[in-house]
Order: sequence, then C-alpha cells, then structure tokens
Amino acid sequence: MGNNLRSGLGDPVPKAARLDLPSRRLFSMLLALAAILLLAWTVPAQAQEPSPQGTVPGSSHRIFLPAVLRGLDSVPPGSQCPTTSSRSYTPIPVDGPPADHPDELHGDLNLALRGYQATSAALGIVDINGGSDPNAPQMPGLFADQRTPAFTSVHRVYDWDWSCGEHGCRSPNLTPREVTLLGMGVTPGEAISFPSRGPQIYGGGYIVLVLYASEERITLGYTRRDSVAPGYAVHIEEICVDANLLALYRRMNQAGRGQLPALRNGEILGTAKGSEIRVAVRDRGTFMDPRSRKDWWKGR
Repeated sequence: MGNNLRSGLGDPVPKAARLDLPSRRLFSMLLALAAILLLAWTVPAQAQEPSPQGTVPGSSHRIFLPAVLRGLDSVPPGSQCPTTSSRSYTPIPVDGPPADHPDELHGDLNLALRGYQATSAALGIVDINGGSDPNAPQMPGLFADQRTPAFTSVHRVYDWDWSCGEHGCRSPNLTPREVTLLGMGVTPGEAISFPSRGPQIYGGGYIVLVLYASEERITLGYTRRDSVAPGYAVHIEEICVDANLLALYRRMNQAGRGQLPALRNGEILGTAKGSEIRVAVRDRGTFMDPRSRKDWWKGR
C-alpha cells in the first residue's frame, strides 16, 4: 500500500501519521492483548464444580483462560498440601500376595475411582439394630481430642463392577446402605489420625496397614493382607497425607508391595485440607453406615 495509504476522508495521510510495518505489528499485538484482557474481565471463570458423583467431569470444550490470566490469586489460601515433613514412618511385611490390580486403578483401594453422591439422610449418630463387635474401629480416634465431631455431610459411595474391563469400572448403582461416607467438621490444618482399634496386626503396636495413599486421600486396612476383603478398612478423603508417609508408600508400592507402611493408634497420618474430612468404613469389603453408634461410636 505504501504512499497510497489514506485517511477515512480520502486525503493522503501525513508522513508523521504513517505507521511503518514494525509499528503496525506492535499495534495489532496490543489490540489483541486488550481484547483478551477484556474477555478475562467480563466473562467469569468456569469453576470445576463437583458432580453428584463426587468427581469433576471432563470436557474438551471448557476454557479456563480467565482463571489463567488472574494467576495465583484464583487459588484459595491453604489449598496446597505441605510437601515436607519431620515425621517418620515404618513399613511392615505384608501377609500374602500383593493387590491384584495397580493401586491407582484399583476400585477397592482408590475411592476416587468410585465417586459418591450426596444424600439427605440424618446428620447425626444413628442407632441400628443387630450385633456389634467390641473390637470395631472407633471414629473418635481420628482426632487428638477424641471428640464426637459435627457431622457436616452424608453420601453414598458408588458400587464397583469387576466384570467391566481389565480392572473393573464404576457401577451405576450406589452401595445399598443409606449412608456410606460421612463428612465431619474439622479445622483446616488439624492433625488427623485414623479410627482406633485394640488388636495389633504386627508387634510394636501397629494397628493398620496403608493400602493406598495419594496427596489427598488414604485407604487403611486393619489386617496385614493387601486387600480390604479380610477385615475392616477405612477410606479417608479431603486430607493432606503426610509427605513422608506418602513418599514411603510410593517407594514400597514401586518395590512390589512386599512391605507397606503401618501406623499405631493416635499416629498422625496427615492434616485436614479444609473444614471437612470424609470417612468411609468397610467390613470384609462391604461399605457400612459410618454413623452407627453400636459399631463406630460406642458410648457416644
């Protein structure tokens, strides 16, 4: 276009007002950046809301550009788990063969694979008919003060279909009991242990075996078997698993699971990630109602 560039009135553009090629490119880039910033300001970020199943559905059509532009201010304080720890933990020998599926893909170990759905059941301890085990795990052991916490939410975990694919898949059906996952009120950063129990599984006071751990959840078995099937087991969600415990578990898992970390009553396994932790309890693989007074809240 060169000297033929004209203004909107048809008169030649004065030389002082002409833009050379580099200037025009810079001007175009500034216009594009302004448009992106305007979009970031006017279009709210699309939050990843949990679905009723407790997971965030993926979509190739969702755009999170505004959140990216706003940077770290979009991350709530305290949402990151500690990456260091001064605590130490011990592995013990596993009794029998290792788990028969990779831990991250195992529907009995990684509760995130199943997901769960909120219910409107009572937020309180309930009385259920039937017998009880005097050695059942006790929920107050989760907390240093052995309290009965406020019950803040109730959920039903999804069942697992082992006939689906190589490692099974989530069933469309929920576990049959009215509640199979219980939310309890905590203070963010509060030290968390596990439901206490009397019988040891190994000399030295060890009560539970770590069957699965990730940054934000843990699964514990009350036997030395690498399975939830033989006895009691608990899943604890919405926690920051202690960095050293997680590192030890991952080393033992990679080494073939001949040994796994074990914990004593009252031993801290991590801290509360937010204002609620969620706990499921199982008896020989079956998800039980974690509100039951005669089982998990004796004397409360």
